[in-house]
Amino acid sequence: MPARLLHVGPYDREQATVERLCSLAAAAGLTLGYQHHEIYLSDPRRTAPEKLKTILRYQVTAG
Repeated sequence: MPARLLHVGPYDREQATVERLCSLAAAAGLTLGYQHHEIYLSDPRRTAPEKLKTILRYQVTAG
């Protein structure tokens, strides 16, 4: 089962979103996998950096 969160903003600020996802997973008693998958919803050539949208997905396990 994946955990996912929408990041809005520049790619170099994704770490704050990842930390939020880690906190939410821990509060739910879940552990995130080490690798993640990114789904880019915006074209960086046509979208302002502060409006870029990326879905961050991690596999999770209970415990």
